[in-house]
Amino acid sequence: MAAYGQTQYSPTLQPAGPYTPYTHHTQGYSMPSYSGGISSGIFQGTHAISSSTPFNPTQQEFSAYSSYSQSQYSPYYNSHHYNSPYLTSSNISPAAITAPLAYQHPEHPVMLPNHSPESHTGEYHPPPSPPTPGKEEGVPARRGSDGKLRGRKRVSDPAPPLDSDIERVFIWDLDETIIIFHSLLTGTFSSRFGKDSSKAVSLGLWMEEMIFNLADSRLFFNDLEECDQVHIDDVASDDNGQDLSTYNFGSDGFQSPAGAGSLCLGSGVHGGVDWMRKLAFRYRRVKEIYNTYKNNVGGLLGSPKREEWLQLRREMEVLTDLWLTQALKALALINSRPNCVNVLVTTTQLIPALSKVLLYGLGSAFPIENIYSATKTGKESCFERVSQRFGRRAVYVVIGDGAEEESVAKKKNMPFWRVSCRADLEALSHALELDYL
Repeated sequence: MAAYGQTQYSPTLQPAGPYTPYTHHTQGYSMPSYSGGISSGIFQGTHAISSSTPFNPTQQEFSAYSSYSQSQYSPYYNSHHYNSPYLTSSNISPAAITAPLAYQHPEHPVMLPNHSPESHTGEYHPPPSPPTPGKEEGVPARRGSDGKLRGRKRVSDPAPPLDSDIERVFIWDLDETIIIFHSLLTGTFSSRFGKDSSKAVSLGLWMEEMIFNLADSRLFFNDLEECDQVHIDDVASDDNGQDLSTYNFGSDGFQSPAGAGSLCLGSGVHGGVDWMRKLAFRYRRVKEIYNTYKNNVGGLLGSPKREEWLQLRREMEVLTDLWLTQALKALALINSRPNCVNVLVTTTQLIPALSKVLLYGLGSAFPIENIYSATKTGKESCFERVSQRFGRRAVYVVIGDGAEEESVAKKKNMPFWRVSCRADLEALSHALELDYL
């Protein structure tokens, strides 16, 4: 029998002898047709997910693959009595996660959440972003009918090129999908998974304090809270490229005595040319800080905040049974593919969202250009922007826990993978390993 995904032999080639039928495990993984509803796993619409290699059902006996949903993983990932082959909750202690968890797949390089004192971030190597085209592109000089040399014809700034090489885009939600945060504060996580509610609330408040402290002290959230943007480059056209190495943000008069609220309306675009340029300076500096410290958050925090942050990360991983570790594993598998990309769409404002991404060690998983805030526009608008950026040829997979992203995914015929417990993340990693996504 031919290997899975291998093309059949031509009629002139004959195998040496009959093959013994290959029997896979009894659990089913084929994709059901989408009939207008969303299952507990993923659905299939016009942008159907297909394997990375062609598959002929006559090549193998996969008749047992009758359906494909997260519930079909139950023999491997029981959400009610979860026994992880990687690390179980019964043997978790703060010391147990001080060293990286060994994780090796035969077809993928080792990609681990780094729990070293330096960064606590995943060791990712995402493909570089395409270069931005130059602002001046024109027609070469040519001679006119009178024999005189004509100058270049200036043209308008071209739109950024589509990432046309990307074949599959994974659009992630943030809270309660990749990270556990809001449900710690509300008590939902502790009541649902039988955790210490007071401990959960305490850790949630501690993380909330660190998120807004970092946003205020290093990411200009006091200045930008009322001037929220969907994307980090949304006001880049107002930036004149001035050197900011000696620029004094504290005395440039960005905020009026009446406060920023009178300067920046709901759309985030209001004010004179000078004021808009100062706004663009701040977003440019935020981008520089993110790119500089995304792999060294401890260096950004400094001592003693760095030590507090390390302790908080350890305690949160213990409480959540390594939820983030499992999410990082799935993100790493996607980032290891040259034709796939992770995109984050969150309802958190952009600056606090960037703070969350850094503090939870996700900086290398998500380049800042791949982070979108849906606070003002909603997720449907953000999904549309992502679709325009990567083009119609790409397949889009939505991963989340909320009704909004599920509804938008259904409307746009995008497969949706629901995350309601840690077992769903491990099932996602398993599906990625087998190239079903």
